[in-house]
Amino acid sequence: MSKTDIAMTTQRAPDLKTVLLASGIVITLSMGVRHGFGFWMQPISQQHGWTRETFSMAMAMQNLMWGVFGPLAGMVIDKVGTTKMMILGAFLYAAGLLWMALIDQPVLFIVGTGILIGGALACTSFGAVSGIIGRTAPLEKRSWAFGISSAAGSFGQFVMMPIEQQLIDRAGWQNAFYVLAALVVLLMVPMAMKLREPALEQVTGPQQSISEAIREAFAYKPFLLLVAGYFVCGFQLVFIGVHMPAYLKDKGIMDPSVAVYALALIGLFNIFGSYYAGKLGGMFPKPYLLSGIYLARSLVIALFLLAPLSPYSVYLFAAALGLLWLSTVPLTNGVIAGIFGVKYLSMLSGFVFFSHQVGSFIGVWLGGYIYTKTGSYNMVWGIVLGLGIFAALVNLPISEKPIVRASEAAA
Repeated sequence: MSKTDIAMTTQRAPDLKTVLLASGIVITLSMGVRHGFGFWMQPISQQHGWTRETFSMAMAMQNLMWGVFGPLAGMVIDKVGTTKMMILGAFLYAAGLLWMALIDQPVLFIVGTGILIGGALACTSFGAVSGIIGRTAPLEKRSWAFGISSAAGSFGQFVMMPIEQQLIDRAGWQNAFYVLAALVVLLMVPMAMKLREPALEQVTGPQQSISEAIREAFAYKPFLLLVAGYFVCGFQLVFIGVHMPAYLKDKGIMDPSVAVYALALIGLFNIFGSYYAGKLGGMFPKPYLLSGIYLARSLVIALFLLAPLSPYSVYLFAAALGLLWLSTVPLTNGVIAGIFGVKYLSMLSGFVFFSHQVGSFIGVWLGGYIYTKTGSYNMVWGIVLGLGIFAALVNLPISEKPIVRASEAAA
């Protein structure tokens, strides 16, 4: 970590173990609850007399607003620290869950879910903690630390999927939201308090402003290619995560536990996928690893669609896809940190993640729209496959070498 990124202060910062543990618990809950929203699609739609397109639009809006708020949250976090924004995120999350439980008017449901849950995720997920992890982890452990953080999100998916399904079955879908809202506040707020960073003192010499950092990034071709690839990641993951339970039921797998176990398996196997992606990112070029992940996703999806469908084929698909699920996150954050440094890492990660969420918005909405129009997901699966190949190609030419700034070159 260079002196141009941050300066040392006399106040003690949290150590890496504390940062990874506290942020990991927050991400476990944040991502775990969010990954289970697909289980509410059918009960909410049936209760209110909505089509799947309405609920899909709410999930799409949530993902889009997550992306919109991401760079803004990152700017604030890079200036004032992680704790305040994470506490705000916890209360936004709880409010969003209560909104989903109580609102039965479609437009209000869509807009409120998008703003509240989207804002909450911007303050409590990967982008929000990337800055403090990047500033705390030494360079040689940075990719590994990002992998640990990403694995926490996968662990949340593995743990929370069965819990959310059981809450819906036993307490009803509305009461399940109430329980989760309380859990979010009770766990996230204390963990956020452990992520207090000392105020950063400015070092002497030229300092890059926020606007300069943004202009620099968007004028740099490797950053734009990273943005393009991450769009595909969002499209693929959110389409599958939200529409998988309904897709399996349409194909004759009526037991809802199959979808529960499949999504949980994705989370379980991505614990290993994310961890080892981060570990390998410290040993091999990250863009090549990203390209391989996107290509492997397309191959796994193609085999799933061609193979005879059964609970066992679903579980094999989930395990294979799980190894590739969030393994792009530590590598992408690692490339950003390697190119631009860690001073504005949360903000720049937020901009890249905005592209991810535009893809998420289109993927989840298009799934519901095309299904409503055609009665099938086949067309969307074809788009998913093509985009995976596109992402594999655009990541290959990315260079992760540190950018050379005029002020540094002259020094």
